[in-house]
Amino acid sequence: MAKDNEMIKNILFFVCVISYQSFSQKVTRLYDLSSILNETSGLEIIGNHFVTHNDSGGAPVLYYLNKNGEIIQKRLLKDQVNNDWEDITRDQTYLYIADTGNNYDTRKNLNIIKIPIDPESSEQIQLIHFTYPEQKDFNYKLKSRFDAEAIISIGENLLIFTKNRATKTTQIYKLPKTPGNYEAEKIGELNTQSIITGADYHEATKTLVMSATIDFNIYYLLTLKNFTLTRKSDYNINMYEIPIGVCQVEAIKILSPNRFWLTSEDEKGDGYARFFKIEL
Repeated sequence: MAKDNEMIKNILFFVCVISYQSFSQKVTRLYDLSSILNETSGLEIIGNHFVTHNDSGGAPVLYYLNKNGEIIQKRLLKDQVNNDWEDITRDQTYLYIADTGNNYDTRKNLNIIKIPIDPESSEQIQLIHFTYPEQKDFNYKLKSRFDAEAIISIGENLLIFTKNRATKTTQIYKLPKTPGNYEAEKIGELNTQSIITGADYHEATKTLVMSATIDFNIYYLLTLKNFTLTRKSDYNINMYEIPIGVCQVEAIKILSPNRFWLTSEDEKGDGYARFFKIEL
């Protein structure tokens, strides 16, 4: 435990250099999703299938997609409520759904839903309840600091990346994977110069990837190499514009440091969200 605490203390401050890349990224596959998924927010892979969900007010359902974005299975999470599901991550055994949407800094019921990957499992759904100890004021704010739309699994921990509209940075909070009630522990901050809307982590290459926006018109893909829970004095963040026109990207899944799947909510107004692959 002492060693873990030392590691955490060592990553409290990050120095970041943003490098904007505008021409090397390309969309290699693009599909319309079912109108059911008009507010898709979160993306994972289980076997040969993708898993996504809707955000605020949607049904408490996971949607399994084939590689063409077609819904092949629905998994209802009984007795759960989709207050504002914003992202999803996994380890070898469980899925973790981030019910962390907090657009105006008013929520007091934030949680992570922990469910077995195996839909036939008899294991009960469990909750990881948490608060941000730094948040003292729950009054309505347009420029929120404690909204969050990004979660990753890294080792025995879950990391939450905040969607800080006030400073265009992201604060990193750590939670255990054990159900219970916790104060999330702030372990770092990244000066992303943008508002984070999704994240994923490629453990083999230690690559962190995030989706982000500056003005809610154009969205970006951010990559950060060698992200670990050990000491790191600086990070270089590469920033790529997502070249699909009008969009609202809130879900990203990394396949390799140069290949990613993403979804975008229905911002074109035609009733269909989009599911697409980007290569750098």
